[in-house]
Amino acid sequence: MDKSILLKTENQVAYITLNRPDVFNSFDREMALLLQATLDDCEKNSEVRSIVLSGKGKAFCAGQDLKEVTTPELNPGFKKILEEHYNPIIIRIRNINKPIIAAVNGVAAGAGANIALACDVVVASENVSFIQAFSKIGLVPDSGGTFFLPRLIGFQKASALMMFGDKIPAKEAEALGMIYKVFPVDTFNEEVKTIAIHLANMPTKALGFIKKMLNESMTNTLEKQLDLEGKLQIEAAQSEDYIEGVNAFIEKRKPIFKGK
Repeated sequence: MDKSILLKTENQVAYITLNRPDVFNSFDREMALLLQATLDDCEKNSEVRSIVLSGKGKAFCAGQDLKEVTTPELNPGFKKILEEHYNPIIIRIRNINKPIIAAVNGVAAGAGANIALACDVVVASENVSFIQAFSKIGLVPDSGGTFFLPRLIGFQKASALMMFGDKIPAKEAEALGMIYKVFPVDTFNEEVKTIAIHLANMPTKALGFIKKMLNESMTNTLEKQLDLEGKLQIEAAQSEDYIEGVNAFIEKRKPIFKGK
């Protein structure tokens, strides 16, 4: 039996693939726990400097596997699903000091959409839709959806999308500011690879600091945020990559960053 999470590392990029294509990569307990472990491995691996999360087959992720929650002997219960499955995934995505790209190759619904939106850079194939599908079955958004979506597109639009459960095509998601870019289906994989390699060759420590600052900006006062910027700027200025970046600028050459 194939693993529900696939991992391939190439050119300092870790490619994580959700691998339950027969159920549109919906999450069961095994896949949720394995994704957490895989993210932990990527965080610890100094050879990995950017991460790509995508889905196998026609979907990115359809959210929760409803068969699991409607089969008594399989159902972990929603408390365990949220506290042990989705919440730890979102926390890991935001706390890993490396850029994570959601390469949304197919439909992203429910928790699948919100896991994508928690990533640092979200790109989508032009045939993709994003759906806050929860209300359609009498549930509420989870996996950080009520935290990230209003901040991405505004309170009113987020409220309506969550209540109506509208299907948002990729181009509209891009126009709303929900995602970074949309690419044609036939060039999508190559575009993702180009972005991932580009990020992997950037100053990784600085990118991690940017991520930390954005995380804390969600709740910080202006004064606290200015203090954090100052602290992390001083740390960044002590990095090898800063010295390389400045020297490359002065010498009019392309910098070679090592992520240190």
